[in-house]
Amino acid sequence: MDRLDNTIRPYAWGSTTAIPRLLGTEPTGEPQAEMWMGAHPGAPSRTGRGTLVEVIDTDPERELGPDSVARFGPRLPFLLKLLAAGAPLSLQVHPDLAQAKEGYADEESRGVPVTAPHRNYKDANHKPELVCALTEFDGLCGFRDPLRTAELLDGLAVDSLKPYVDLLHAHPEEAALREVLTAILTADPEEMARTVTETAAACDRLGGDYAPYADIAHHYPGDPGVIAALLLNHVRLQPGEALFLGAGVPHAYLNGLGVEIMANSDNVLRCGLTPKHVDVPELLRIVRFEAGDPGVLRPEAGPDGEEVYETPIDEFRLSRYVLPEGGATHDLTLTTPQILLCTAGSVRAGEHALDPGRSVFVPAGEQAEVSGTGTLFRATVVA
Repeated sequence: MDRLDNTIRPYAWGSTTAIPRLLGTEPTGEPQAEMWMGAHPGAPSRTGRGTLVEVIDTDPERELGPDSVARFGPRLPFLLKLLAAGAPLSLQVHPDLAQAKEGYADEESRGVPVTAPHRNYKDANHKPELVCALTEFDGLCGFRDPLRTAELLDGLAVDSLKPYVDLLHAHPEEAALREVLTAILTADPEEMARTVTETAAACDRLGGDYAPYADIAHHYPGDPGVIAALLLNHVRLQPGEALFLGAGVPHAYLNGLGVEIMANSDNVLRCGLTPKHVDVPELLRIVRFEAGDPGVLRPEAGPDGEEVYETPIDEFRLSRYVLPEGGATHDLTLTTPQILLCTAGSVRAGEHALDPGRSVFVPAGEQAEVSGTGTLFRATVVA
């Protein structure tokens, strides 16, 4: 079992206080957006035996187990994060596995540098993800029903939004959503900037259901992603609740602290709320134009106190243990690799004392006994 020393990424949208507060450290004044736990080459966790990438590369079957290597290859299939949003992240979607392989092969064949700002596919993997709230957590997830969106836009009384209202009424669901998103992302930039300004003022004036979109516009003035965001469901998670985000589902995190787990990929196609490259044709190919409820997940009780967040993905499995004072020791030994993360209280994992924000990597088959009082998240793969 290896104690992990993890990198904190200073993305501009990050909270300056949430991760320091959890870790019990002094804020630096700089944004601290994500803390990565895993073996992603961009910021691998460090151990007493080297980086986690180096540890796994030395003996993949020993560290990951033969079953995991056979199914997912000789690398850790998931990446675990603490995510602290102090401002909205970019509005984005992720490809499915076939799309990722196709897109990666195409860009490789055309010689697009993997570091190029217009590169869409950094690897050949999909990136389903799950975020579990540690505080109240706001996000956008999936398309709202087109007729409800038409009503919402109509209520803003902004003349330049009326064509989108008409499109939402004129077509069946998939066509309506595709037509409107295409129109938003291909609009004249100056005209769209005026629409965003007028829409932001209306959202600010009306408040209520419009308030989250007013805040988005405050952070991204003139960005067409503000109007695109109005097509999506707003959801507020309470601590312990989670969202699963599959391929093609447009989404953005707005504010809050959470535990995030994803397949080990960095493939993102952006719709807006960002100064980064937006590839509209490729985005429209990837987006699933389906309306639906965001589907808030709550953990399902399992044996031995484990609470599992069920998803349809094999590359990761997230669960938590809420350990009461004076409770029994739990044996968490598995034949799959694990990362254990403490988010509250004080937990002992093997010989390691874990305070909030501290984590360990447990190789496949390694004995993993935990005890103490607090909350422990367990990340692994589906056996």
